[in-house]
Formats: sequence, structure tokens, C-alpha cells
Amino acid sequence: MLRPQSEAELCDAVRGAEGPLWIEGGGTRGPARAAKGTRLSVSGLSGITLYEPGALTLVAQAGTPVAQIEAALAAENQRLAFEPMDHRAVLGTEGTPTIGGVVAANVSGPRRIQVGACRDALIGVRFVDGRGDAIKNGGRVMKNVTGYDLVKLMAGSHGTLGVLSEVSFKVLPQSAVRATLSTAGLDVARAIAALSAALGSPFEISGAAHRDDVTLLRIEGFEASVKYRAERLQQLLSGFGDWSVDMNAAEVDATWRDIANATMFADTDEDVWRISVMPGDGAAMAARLPEARVMFDWGGGLIWAGVAPGTDLRAALGDFRGHATLVRGAAETHAALGTFHPEPAPLAAISAGLRAQFDPRGILNPGRMGRTGAHGG
Repeated sequence: MLRPQSEAELCDAVRGAEGPLWIEGGGTRGPARAAKGTRLSVSGLSGITLYEPGALTLVAQAGTPVAQIEAALAAENQRLAFEPMDHRAVLGTEGTPTIGGVVAANVSGPRRIQVGACRDALIGVRFVDGRGDAIKNGGRVMKNVTGYDLVKLMAGSHGTLGVLSEVSFKVLPQSAVRATLSTAGLDVARAIAALSAALGSPFEISGAAHRDDVTLLRIEGFEASVKYRAERLQQLLSGFGDWSVDMNAAEVDATWRDIANATMFADTDEDVWRISVMPGDGAAMAARLPEARVMFDWGGGLIWAGVAPGTDLRAALGDFRGHATLVRGAAETHAALGTFHPEPAPLAAISAGLRAQFDPRGILNPGRMGRTGAHGG
């Protein structure tokens, strides 16, 4: 395994590669089951290189543990806006989540409905392309992006366009008070209707989920504002049952951490799929999966589904507006069904063109986003 300790060493490693490289961060997204080639870990590129709390800006090397970043932010009463998922529970892996892995997979949690995804908080990147050249795009302020928006392009590219060496974020202050509103007993259609009503209100919802027969909403802010909005939401949603309010910060944080990490699928033998749809389509999509255990996030726009091993969930869903990703499954299931949803031909042509430009030798994570790739990272 290659483990460069600097961006210069990373350039040398990529430039000198004689075959495919399988790029990984902290190893939390599982082993490269279907991968061939040399493992290249960026875990040696670690550390916060710039943090300016007053400017709400943080820069870190790609191999920096997410926990280290969150601790530094918490010391200044700040946070990553998009509360990234930790895959270890659902995948049964160990390792250490790294900030480069978060960016490479565009990992975004429940607060996405309010503040956007990881890529929306990302303001700058440094990476090494398939030629071994270091490239910088963006900067340390939100408007410092010119030419190609490689910042957005790298988020979610899963290491197929370049190996991240450094990332820059705009961060947010931590909220003073957090509250969870919950009610039980709603069926999926009614639950999503309730979530939609809340999200369409002026009461600034930062989490909207449904799992295990419980419908959940989160609001954040100053205490007086949170109490006022909680009362108004209880009135607004009275037609959907009685809503309790939990303002215990530790309990609220634990609830939404479990939602973000999809922990209801931990320690089971199910295949786990992540389905992104229009929120209004969520109930109809779930109805096509009567044998699945499901959890909804993003007001119904994100469906987590646990199904019997080997199930072709995409075939069960049929045509729909969105995409389904196999998050957990056997290597042969990943190989047979493909980890990622097949791209429409025009988009596939654009993706292939981008890879040809950034990785002309085709050595960076070949197959990871295609039919032969596993979900490693």
C-alpha cells in the first residue's frame, strides 16, 4: 500500500503508478472488494492547515479525521453545516472517517434540507490528477471560484477524477438550542404529508425524518425562537396527531446522529440501499417495496431500504425520478447489480469525457462508479 505523507509525495505516487490505483481515506466504507491495483491511502496527509473562526473558514488536509475537525470546531462553538454520515455502523467497518472521504463521496446528513449538501459548504480543493499534477481550485472565500467549478465537480466523484489532498469549507455556528418534535402511528403517506407541511412552513426545519413508525422534525436556534416555533408547529400539525417536544440537547443530537448514520440497519444481514427521489414520490416508492424495511430522511426525498440479500431493488422500483445506490451488499451483488445507478447515455458520455481529461491513463479508481466497482473509500 502507498501512503504518501505530503502532496509532493502524492504527486510522485500517482505519476509513478504503472497500473490502477485504488484510493482510500480511513477505510470506513469497506475494503476494495472488486478492485484491482495498488491501494493508495491519503491518511498520511493529515492536519488542519488553517482555521479562522471569525471568518467561518476551515482548511484541512484530506486525510484529517472528521472527529479532529469536529473537535476543533466544537471548541469554538461551530460545526460542519452538513453533519456528514459515519458509515461504520451500517457497513460494520472500523477505520477512521476522513474529511477527504466525506468530500469524495459528497456525504451529507439530515441538515441537507436546510443548508445544502457537502458540496455546498465546500469552497476550495487541492487534488492530484491522473497525470500526477497538483491542481488547485476555489479558495478560502465563497466567491473565489473561476473557470471550471472543480470544487463542485470533485465532491461526489469518488476519486475517479483526482486524489484530494486538501479541502476548504465554510462552517457555521453551533445552534444554542435544538429540539425534536415527534409523533407515532402515521403511515408512510401521512408521515410524508406531515413532513412536507412542516417543511413548507416558515418555521425553519433542519431535520425531517420517519422511521420505525415515528415521525420526527428538528428545529434549531435561540431558545425563545425554538419554543415559539415548536408551539406553532404543534398547532400546524395537529391534524397529524399529538406531537411531543424534546429539548434535551444530548437526546436530540443522539436521535439525529442515528438518522444520519442509518443505525437502524446496523447488525442485520440485509442489503442496504440508498434511494434519492422527489420527496413527493417517497410514499409511492416505498409502496413498491412491500418487503423492505425503510427509513425516510430529507422529508421523504431520501429513502434507506433494507432488503433480502441479492435483491435487485432497481428492478423492483422500475422507472422513477431519482437513483438508487447499493450501500451494503456482498461483492457478487455489487458486481452483478452495480453499486451506482446506471447513468443515462448523455450523462455517461459527459462523465467519460471528464475522466479522459483528468485521468487519461484510466488509473484512478477504475470501475468504482461503474458496474464492477465496490463501495470502498
